[in-house]
Amino acid sequence: MSAIIWITEGTWPACVDAARRRADDTDLVLLHVTDDAVSEAAHGAFAGLLGRGHRERDPGTRLEDLSRDAADRLFAEAERRLGRPARRLALHGRPEQQVVRAAEGADLLVCARDGDRTHLGPRSLGPATRFVIDHAPCPVLLVWPDAAPGLGSLPPRPPHRPEP
Repeated sequence: MSAIIWITEGTWPACVDAARRRADDTDLVLLHVTDDAVSEAAHGAFAGLLGRGHRERDPGTRLEDLSRDAADRLFAEAERRLGRPARRLALHGRPEQQVVRAAEGADLLVCARDGDRTHLGPRSLGPATRFVIDHAPCPVLLVWPDAAPGLGSLPPRPPHRPEP
């Protein structure tokens, strides 16, 4: 059995804890996806307006370096919390697309709610996580990154609509 643990800043501990508790003999993969849109925009702005002839000052390169360092730290912290070996998979691109592609052939994908976590309901999922859940080609274990809100946070019943 193989399980992919999608680790993102802010929610990764819950995903790692869930995988650790439920996947004893499982081949675990820690997946992190870097969205390169910001660094690409910085490269473009620098090349187009400011940076001709000064390649070493490109802020896009600095953003890429910072992003790579942050991903390495996240992997290290996740491995330490997991307490057992896991493979690292670092991808670049649109996170929701990359996660769905990475989950192909996996037996389980572990991810966390990343939207409004104060209420039960669909808004507890951000757009990327919603896309992943809707398109994942394998079973998904969706965890709350914190304690789940109580049933009192359920939205009220929609108002009755009169028949036309």
